[in-house]
Parts: sequence; C-alpha cells; structure tokens
Amino acid sequence: MSQASSTGLTEGLLATPSPSLSASLVERIAREHFAVDGKACLLTGERDQNFRLSTDSGTDYIVKVTNPAEDPVVTDFQTQALLHIEHSNPTLPVPRLLRARDDKPDFTLKGEDGRPMIIRLLTLLPGVPLHKAIHSKGQRRALGIALARLGLALKDFSHPAAGHFLQWDIKHAAGLRPLLHHIENPEQRHLAEHFLDRFDEHAAPAMPHLRRQIVHNDLNPYNVLVAANDYERVTGIFDFGDMVETPLINDVAIAASYQISLDGNPVEEIVDFVSAYNLVCPLEPLEIGLLPDLIAARMVTTVAITNWRALRYPENRTYILRNSPAAWNGLARFAELDWNAALDRLAAACERN
Repeated sequence: MSQASSTGLTEGLLATPSPSLSASLVERIAREHFAVDGKACLLTGERDQNFRLSTDSGTDYIVKVTNPAEDPVVTDFQTQALLHIEHSNPTLPVPRLLRARDDKPDFTLKGEDGRPMIIRLLTLLPGVPLHKAIHSKGQRRALGIALARLGLALKDFSHPAAGHFLQWDIKHAAGLRPLLHHIENPEQRHLAEHFLDRFDEHAAPAMPHLRRQIVHNDLNPYNVLVAANDYERVTGIFDFGDMVETPLINDVAIAASYQISLDGNPVEEIVDFVSAYNLVCPLEPLEIGLLPDLIAARMVTTVAITNWRALRYPENRTYILRNSPAAWNGLARFAELDWNAALDRLAAACERN
C-alpha cells in the first residue's frame, strides 16, 4: 500500500470517530446561525454526524456535522457540487443547501481539540429509502437514468479537491490488500483476493485511458429515495460524501453492484441498470468491457473496508456492515459467471440502445 493509502486508512477519515454533538447544541446552532427553530433527532451515520431537524411548520431538514478529520477543502468540494447541480439541473432530486444568516451555505464550529467541524442544513427529500422498497426492472432502469442525469450535471464541474484520496474510489482497489486479513472466513478472504487479482490484471492498466469526471461515487440503497406510491420513481439522491474525480465508468459500476438481488439473474439485473444509463449517457466499448471487473472490485471494497471498520468500531457494527452481506452474495455469484457471456450480453444491450 502506498504511503498516501496507508495514511488515508489508518490515520485519516475512515479511522476517526464521527462527531458527538448533542441534540441541544445542534438545535441552538440551527436557531442562531440558520434561523431555523426545530427539534433535532440523531440519525445513524458512519463518518459524519447527522440529525433530522423537525420544525413546527412541517418543513424538516437534515443537519450534517462533518468529521473533523475531513479536510475543509473536501467539504467545500461537496458543498460547491450541490450548488452547481442546483444551477445546472434544478430538476434533479438532490438536497438543497440552506443559507446561514451570513449568506454562507455552512457554519464552522471548532471542536474541543481545535479542529473545525463544518455544519450544513440540507432540505429533507421525500420518499421511501430504496433499501426498504420492493425492487423491479423498472426501478433499476429508473436508477440508471437518474445516475446518468446526475453525471451529466456534474460533467463540467471542477474543484481543487476533486482528486483527493478516497479508498472507496475503485481506482484505488489495489490498496485494499492489507485489509483482507481482517476477513476471518478463509473462503471469503480467498474470494476477495481472486477479484483483486482480476482487477490488477484487467482493470488497473486501463484506468489511465478512461474518460474521467467528478461523480457521486456511492449510489447505494441507503443513499436513494423512491416515491412511496411508486417504487419506480426516484425522488432523492443524497450523501455526496464519497464524491471524487475518477473514471466515469466507476460510478456506473458502483451503482450496478447494488442491483444484484439474492436470487435473480445478476447479469440481467446489471443489464437493466446499465442499458438505461447508456440511453442517457452512452458508454464506450472499453468501459463496458471493464464493468464486471469494476463491479466486483466495488464489492471487494465494501467487504474489506466495512470488516476493518466494524472491528475498529464494534458499537457501530450493525450500521457499518449494512451492505456487506449483499456484497458477499454478489461476489459468490460473480465467481460462478461465464465472464465472456456476461460481457457479450452487456455489449449487446448497450448496442441496441
């Protein structure tokens, strides 16, 4: 692992506990700095601290308190991206930032150790969390279209922090190897090693040749909302904390990795999503050819990082490991795939579009 990767994992954001502000302090900050009077309720979170702020008017907000280990420039990266999307495509269902009394989109609070914690109020989007909704072909296609539209809105966005190191970025998958020894089951550990070997052989050499841009980088079922009366209509995409500049196809692979059900046909489920994405943002042959390896690399990223973090923070184990079982299931089923047939099916589906 490179020095940057080692530092990022053991000393940086993933190794720093989330903030621990009280609900009463959050309420006071919202009232004094954002002119919003409400009742704060703590939500689950991995790196940041999040609250739901309920008001008497019925308009609720999300209060996000950034991890003090996060570089303020990276936080600004996320803030500016939301502001950019608001102007470039206001129809996209992403949160809107509430301006503070000084007209800034955030407020900075110094922690006891002197490090800043940036606090933002975001609009609460309507809908049902995707992980609680029944899945369908139509829903997978709607997700593909929504992610492609979001990618197009970010296409011309730039920021000095866009290239910051993030281990969740698939292009850094090779840096996961030192974490694999935290996987106690030897069969699972060998499975993860197998797909990292494939990544090193097939995907890593192609990374410099792929088109790149800033992407959401984490369209998982906990970051998406769908309409309560129509699970095939996307009403919210949120949590831009993993946003980064990377090959565009990595964003597609990440989202596709979460479309694999426990008992469906994984190739057809991925095709549903990818072919719909391709309708809005056509994919290049090289990108399509790398998709299975990149999807597998994302699932390895999920199991490697979450197992490591769950051991480090056992009190938050349930939340940290929420996506791990599905990733293990996906890896096991990918190991049984006819790789060439899967690639042919993906290419044919995108070509028909």
